[in-house]
Amino acid sequence: MMADHPELSAQEKAGKAFPVSWDQFHRDCRALSWRLNAVGPFHAMVAITRGGLVPAAIVARELGIRVIDTVCIASYDHTKQGELQVLKDVSAEVAKLGGGTGKGLLIVDDLVDTGKTGRLVRAMMPDAHFAAVYAKPQGRPLVDTFITEVSQDTWIHFPWDTALSFQPPIRDGGV
Repeated sequence: MMADHPELSAQEKAGKAFPVSWDQFHRDCRALSWRLNAVGPFHAMVAITRGGLVPAAIVARELGIRVIDTVCIASYDHTKQGELQVLKDVSAEVAKLGGGTGKGLLIVDDLVDTGKTGRLVRAMMPDAHFAAVYAKPQGRPLVDTFITEVSQDTWIHFPWDTALSFQPPIRDGGV
């Protein structure tokens, strides 16, 4: 891993790319739904925006969850993780369904990375079931259910952040 250079983006520091197609992401979300179906039912779902919105839609459909709320936390731009900002908390109605501690609520995110967001959301709803499609080692202890673990130095390229374009072969410097 490279030394800590603030002028380098997280992606440049990471060095490992993990591109995820829409098809693969949908399969992973369905696999997450299978696992969650065994631990539910859930009163409601809370998606961590923005990354949790797409998996939340898929999981909600698969599990028949109709009450869906968001907790809006800004921590990433497209290249680096910064300080956390709670832009919107869980609604009073959904918090009430979880008894104020999140019991019976399902929290969904695309990725748990360093755990900063996860710790903040856990503090808001300590008894909720926290699920993520992907987990990195630093954040993994915070989630109850996930599908794929990737190394801490891997940068996941989600399908909503990418476009189809030519990629050079690996031997020519492609990733």
